[in-house]
Amino acid sequence: MVPTRYIRPDKDQCPTISNGGSFHQIPVVDMQCLFSSAVEVSDLELQKLHSACKEWDAITYENNCQRLINHGVSSSLVEKLKSEVQDFFNLPMAEKNKYGQEPGDVEGYGQAFVKSEEQKLDWADMLYMITQPEDLRKPHLFPKLPLPLRGLQEYSIELKSLALKILNLIAKVLGMKHEEIEVLLEEGMLLEEGLQSMRLTYYPPCPQPELVTGLCHHSDPVSLTMLLQIKENDAWVPVLPLPNAFIVKVGDILEVRIRINIRLYCELPH
Repeated sequence: MVPTRYIRPDKDQCPTISNGGSFHQIPVVDMQCLFSSAVEVSDLELQKLHSACKEWDAITYENNCQRLINHGVSSSLVEKLKSEVQDFFNLPMAEKNKYGQEPGDVEGYGQAFVKSEEQKLDWADMLYMITQPEDLRKPHLFPKLPLPLRGLQEYSIELKSLALKILNLIAKVLGMKHEEIEVLLEEGMLLEEGLQSMRLTYYPPCPQPELVTGLCHHSDPVSLTMLLQIKENDAWVPVLPLPNAFIVKVGDILEVRIRINIRLYCELPH
């Protein structure tokens, strides 16, 4: 039986579109083509990036995301980290609780923003923390993680570099001026002295999955997010994975900045 605290009311439930259902395919953007020396190739891929951010659902503006391939992040690094994350969540509860959230803080192991004993919980195991810059890391978290998980250091650097490239490409396709790009990056907290955070999430098997939600739909106060599942027309859309591909979506900060400029991209609940 599922504990009552994890059971969501019907109004909180959201159907999932089956893989065989009729839904738009998430666009695939090739990073190598974006940086191709052949102008016609790079221009074509830039337009695909532009469309992926604004037109996948042009009526509701809900699904501005893309599958990014040939992004330059080592597949062996990604697979190694996935294995290490799984090992972390397989640790005994007492070990995981060593990295638990401190009172009033959202960083650490556990569910964030829990304000009462009656509050509904997500059916998920989570570890959230700031990963960049290093001087903002909590001393009881990142520096003391199990040795394998410290591979997050290399991964976080790679992802930050990738995010900066994507933001600059989006700014380019929008025809933004250099000063506007700088403001976008500052607001996106992705400069050298800026902020990057990661949430590692494991969804354990559930005896009654129709009663629970792995992670409530939400949007992120960031520029870019990389995820595995999205929402379209009030239904969750399973993302068909491509080998070594990232799902990239527009975050709140990028949405606000772009809407101020040309009222074009809108952030996606996920």
